[in-house]
Amino acid sequence: MADRKAVVQRYVDGFRRADHSAILDCLTDDVVWVIHGHRTLQGKDAFDGEIENDAAVGCPTLELDQLIEEGDTVVGVGHGEMTLKEAGRVPFVFTEIFTFAGDLVRRIETFHINVSDPGLLTVPQ
Repeated sequence: MADRKAVVQRYVDGFRRADHSAILDCLTDDVVWVIHGHRTLQGKDAFDGEIENDAAVGCPTLELDQLIEEGDTVVGVGHGEMTLKEAGRVPFVFTEIFTFAGDLVRRIETFHINVSDPGLLTVPQ
């Protein structure tokens, strides 16, 4: 069994570079991606179309603050920034729940919240 936290780290790193192959290599063919409050996608083709979209400019900055693993699930908590064509730089926080089938992710649930105060991105030590 692969280290599931390492798979999640590879997945997030793929988003930092908009590396479609690196991201898709972490997923099952029938992956389900639930982006709460936005949409649900099923399958690698649908997932691939959401990696980059017309509203954004460039790649996001992403920082994983914590990874928690239990059973077939890894939870990633983090923060980052993206640039939107209409709004400029937008800081955000996120939590993603990755459910695995073997060594690959079969379901992702994303909770993404834009924050108006970048100071909120500081993680207490």
